[in-house]
Amino acid sequence: MKTNLSLAAIALSLAAAPAFAAAPGAPVKINDDLTIDPIVEGRLRWESVDQPDLGRDADAVTLRVRAGAELKLHNLSLLAEGEGVLSIADGYNAFPFANGASSQYRPGRSVVPDPETIGLNRLQIAYKVKGTGVTIGRQRINLDDQRWVGSVGWRQDEQTFDAVRGEAKIGPVALDATWSWNQRTIFGSEAGRRQAYGGDFFLGGAEVKAGPLAVKGFAYLLDYDDPLQIAASSKTYGARATGAFPLGKAAKLDLTASYARQWDWKTTARNYAADYLTGEAGVTVKGLRLAGGYEKLGADNGFSLQTPLATLHKFNGTADVFLTTPPAGLVDAYASASYKFGDLGTLKGVNANVTWHQFDSDAGDIEYGHEWDAQIGFKLHQFAVLAKYARYDAVSYPASGDVEKFWLQVEFAY
Repeated sequence: MKTNLSLAAIALSLAAAPAFAAAPGAPVKINDDLTIDPIVEGRLRWESVDQPDLGRDADAVTLRVRAGAELKLHNLSLLAEGEGVLSIADGYNAFPFANGASSQYRPGRSVVPDPETIGLNRLQIAYKVKGTGVTIGRQRINLDDQRWVGSVGWRQDEQTFDAVRGEAKIGPVALDATWSWNQRTIFGSEAGRRQAYGGDFFLGGAEVKAGPLAVKGFAYLLDYDDPLQIAASSKTYGARATGAFPLGKAAKLDLTASYARQWDWKTTARNYAADYLTGEAGVTVKGLRLAGGYEKLGADNGFSLQTPLATLHKFNGTADVFLTTPPAGLVDAYASASYKFGDLGTLKGVNANVTWHQFDSDAGDIEYGHEWDAQIGFKLHQFAVLAKYARYDAVSYPASGDVEKFWLQVEFAY
């Protein structure tokens, strides 16, 4: 794997430097009714990619800064936040699609989708009383585990939505409904028409909690009107259940299961009906958690289930080989081990994780490949530091072959 020690030294030197941002604190009180909560966040990351079968690699050092504030007057709030991403080392292709209009399109390099950009990240007004209320404007939306809808927070320019969202809590029942007319993508201000996709998107869910168990039904109706994305229009209905159960005094069992069915919708570009199925079980003993899981994104009639609003980096391996589900579908069988070491001297909250994935098709009995992922994180003063590694070994998919990635990241927030 190609490495660049000088770039790693940049990130590590910042992590070891004295804190340059104050610790997160309470909002500033203006008077008895009005408070202001400043938003100042930064993330410096080095990402290295090696694709030997293509003869391509990438080294990206990017810095993201967010700044803004949230004003609160009783139950009413107004939030405004700007965001900018700077490329310090640009040996990478910032776009996974042809974009000759931008100097950040470098097809001779591997893709790291963190383009330089600047713009309005969030601008929203909200009124909430004890979890019930409405939010209007450009906002971050993360539903459940972000499998269907998320902010793609791993990338430097996150995904947001121009939307109206209503939430209500009535005893053990939680209701959530969103209408969005614009999906603001991670590709930034130089992405042309791919900066945002317009349409009518309904995101609805109803959850009931009973003791340690929570059961939710959901519906996601995506009607794109942008020709670049119209084929991704779909309707999905499903259910999800989660629970955590004590196993004596020192152990805990956590379970997750979900089923959904997706159809093409309002488009003749595709004609299919595909199933989604997932299940995961984990046992935690003190700081150690061992888990195993299975996820199927089904295929039908030559098409496969897709989740275009999801935080895809969280699923199917962190090498991001399966951001788009292959036409024959995807089956991901995985096992993981994680451990929370706690505080080790000046290093706070030290934690580590290792995950193995076996990837196969849903239709056609095709072995795609397998992947190892590992990471370690901790806090040092006001900095959160993360080192992360992924290695995907291809058997038959994709045609571009193996992928190896390494990340070193430092974050601060006020």
